[in-house]
Amino acid sequence: MSRKYKILIVDDEARMRRFVRMNLETEGFDVIEAENAYEAIEKVRDEMPDLVLLDVAMPGMDGFEALQYIREMSDVPVIMLTVKDEEEDRIRGLDLGADDYVTKPFSPRELASRIRAVLRRTTQAEEHVPDVVEVDEDLKIDFARREVWVRGQLVKLRPTEFRLLYHLVKNAGWILTHEQLLTRVWGPEYRDDSHLLRLYITYLRKKIEPDPAHPKYILTERGVGYRFVDYKKLRQNQAQREEPKAADDAPAPS
Repeated sequence: MSRKYKILIVDDEARMRRFVRMNLETEGFDVIEAENAYEAIEKVRDEMPDLVLLDVAMPGMDGFEALQYIREMSDVPVIMLTVKDEEEDRIRGLDLGADDYVTKPFSPRELASRIRAVLRRTTQAEEHVPDVVEVDEDLKIDFARREVWVRGQLVKLRPTEFRLLYHLVKNAGWILTHEQLLTRVWGPEYRDDSHLLRLYITYLRKKIEPDPAHPKYILTERGVGYRFVDYKKLRQNQAQREEPKAADDAPAPS
């Protein structure tokens, strides 16, 4: 990575913070610390880190609650740190807007690898965003502003939902397999987690589809993956239908 990234480590155990700081600085990262969730929220706001390592089990405000506050003010990538490896906790963290989940104890190399993978995903999405996409009269997506408008109303998407939508729209008209989407949005370590992908497809459909039970934007290719409607072809077909109508309405020559 060309520039030096600033990582915020949030953990109530000073020994853990020192361990992470020492290893990440060796890997070329800048590291700042917070010993509790309240301090973490202040540092996200004031120091604008590039990524947050957020411990789940902290006294007072836990990591899940802290993540909710962070997501209200920032899209900074967040990796949750936990001693548990339970699917319910992992999905809860991802559902709240976490970008990845690392279980303690972890090796320094694994943690550095996870951080780089998340930073690659998030920075690539920022650097290759298309212009405003008007899918049809009901759905408009502004990737530069990270805004989604449904029937004239601004709809709030979680960061992971937005990344999923980005990859679907970027490949509109093409089928993306479950493995492709999981790898691009969450990383290769999640490529077999089809349940996670189905959850987020459901979340997205509830927010952007007129009828989530009968989607017209995010289409299921059974047994393979998902495909976003080819909105460019839809607009072309609509324009072609309107041309004969315009000719019929034209006044006859005198």
